[in-house]
Amino acid sequence: MKIAIAGASGRAGSCITAELARRGHSVTGIARNPDKIARLANVTAVAGDANDRAALAKLWAGHDAAVSSIHFVGSDIETLIGAARDSGVPRYLVVAAPARSRSRPGCRS
Repeated sequence: MKIAIAGASGRAGSCITAELARRGHSVTGIARNPDKIARLANVTAVAGDANDRAALAKLWAGHDAAVSSIHFVGSDIETLIGAARDSGVPRYLVVAAPARSRSRPGCRS
């Protein structure tokens, strides 16, 4: 599958990006600072702003799925949902996690 991930440089986004790449999916990692996205096979890092509906929709267009791992409290849900609709992407997923986690840091397999 071809999957785009907004927030690919963050804690959850980086784990999801790595797992999707490991499974052989083609991943477009989107972040304000794409140089913070891990350089992995099958991953293309691009700059993007989750607050810019039109720009995000353009980045998500043509993918089989779009994932938002943007901090929920700091995002505008209408912008994100609108971008998903505008992009025509058939699947839109949102990753949410508690602000504080008692689990140890890092990705789990």
